[in-house]
Amino acid sequence: MKSTGKAKWLFVLVLAFSMILAACAGGSGNKSSEKEEGDASINTSDEGKGEGFEGGDLVLAVLSDASSLDPAGSNDVPSSVVQANIYETLVNRDDDNNIIEGLATSWEAIDDTTYEFKLREGVTFHDGEPFNAEAVKKNLERILDPEVASPRFFLYEMITDITVKDDYTVQIKTEYPFAPLLAHLSHNGGSMVSPKSIEADYAAMENGEKSGSVISTAPVGTGYFKFDSWTPGSEIKLVRNDDYWGDKVHVETATFKVVPESGTRNADLETGYVHIADPVQPNEVADINAGDYAKVNQQTSSSLAYLGFNTEKEPFNDPKVRKAISMLVNKEDISEGVYDGFGVLAKGPLAPGIFGYHEDANPVEYNPDEAKKLLEEAGYGDGFKTSIWTNDNPQRQQIAVLVQEELKKVNIEADINVMEFGAYLDKTAAGEHDMFILGWSNSTGDADYGLYALFHSSQKGDPGNRSFYENPEVDKLLEEGRRESDPAKRIEIYNKVQEHLIEDAPMVYLIHTEYLTGVSNKIKGFSIDTSGIYQLKDVQFVEE
Repeated sequence: MKSTGKAKWLFVLVLAFSMILAACAGGSGNKSSEKEEGDASINTSDEGKGEGFEGGDLVLAVLSDASSLDPAGSNDVPSSVVQANIYETLVNRDDDNNIIEGLATSWEAIDDTTYEFKLREGVTFHDGEPFNAEAVKKNLERILDPEVASPRFFLYEMITDITVKDDYTVQIKTEYPFAPLLAHLSHNGGSMVSPKSIEADYAAMENGEKSGSVISTAPVGTGYFKFDSWTPGSEIKLVRNDDYWGDKVHVETATFKVVPESGTRNADLETGYVHIADPVQPNEVADINAGDYAKVNQQTSSSLAYLGFNTEKEPFNDPKVRKAISMLVNKEDISEGVYDGFGVLAKGPLAPGIFGYHEDANPVEYNPDEAKKLLEEAGYGDGFKTSIWTNDNPQRQQIAVLVQEELKKVNIEADINVMEFGAYLDKTAAGEHDMFILGWSNSTGDADYGLYALFHSSQKGDPGNRSFYENPEVDKLLEEGRRESDPAKRIEIYNKVQEHLIEDAPMVYLIHTEYLTGVSNKIKGFSIDTSGIYQLKDVQFVEE
């Protein structure tokens, strides 16, 4: 992809507008070399080289606060990055998407719809409760409970029975053969919570409290960190679990500080006040890498940045209008002007490397002339008024400005509404928006997770379908994809789904971004996975 004069002009415009909208920091503007689709990520993190030592408070400066610390009560990355250190799942995924041991040490398929798991013995929750088959049963039954109304229900809705065979053997039966079951069990939604906490949470619900009110404020898992405190909007503090069943973490504590301003995060990284800054803005990468205090870790992501439409509201209930706006969004300008080339342009909703990715899909291309024709056909040749919602994320705000400017060319007047992340999630889940900018990270590596939650009509609102999209044919195909066990046939099904979604345009599929994380030279052992989850277990301070 080549830089254009137009992209540079729009980038200047974006910066000007972003200063008005706030939350955007400056930088050098130096550009990294661009990456073609499918290229491996480049890890430029020159982590600490000295001798490691035990202890210390690892401080992370993050853009947004968690919305919940209950793994059944949220479905956003800021919550998951904290939860992943408190809780554990039955199985995990390695860097190559292979399923590996977690709280289960082995598993086998008894038949097409039944898996049996042997559980790790000698594991206790942070409150001293034993981890066993009964705990697994209680956790899975909770996330399937309609009264809990978990936004992660869709991950496990095919489970019909959880049977305790003995203290450390559990069987999970599904309604139909479900190929990605193990991948779904590796998802943070399958985290194991203390049975005592679950009981206390149900008791609170009986007294009129919201589901998760106990678990979110005092989370108890089996993980290598224990919950210490949470000051909403400010910080979450975790402490080392010295009774952890496996290798202990090296640091004494981990503190997640909410720092919305990128300039402040970077300044704190330079002074040593924080050790991990996330995210680094693309135009700040060169300056940080040129310094002697930190380097930027670059990780190719499985995430999708998108511009969504509320398809239940006029005029976005008309696919011609949605497709027209899709043709007015210049993804190359967004890649250049907003992300400085860090990322891969999206063809559709799935990222390269995800099972089911449609390599030969034909994306909607930038075509203002054709967009005008479609708007005229839909009866909106004179334009209309609308709004673009986004949250306290500088890139999303900049994208909103770029889209706003393009829409002006066809007489569409779009106001930009910027709000705090938690309120943003609540309001978009309630369907109060017209257009909105958000992201979706694929935490299982499978097409089902990247498509079902975002586009199945049963998932409208909080579970993921904030476009309120409904298409009976897409629903049917997504359900078939879940029930099909043959990988080749699943790929055929998901190719059809993606073709429908490109044509129907419930959202504009923008870019699969790279995660850019500032990592202090005072630490070593940090990494981040393709779904954006920090890997803190091996982080260690080094002698300077």
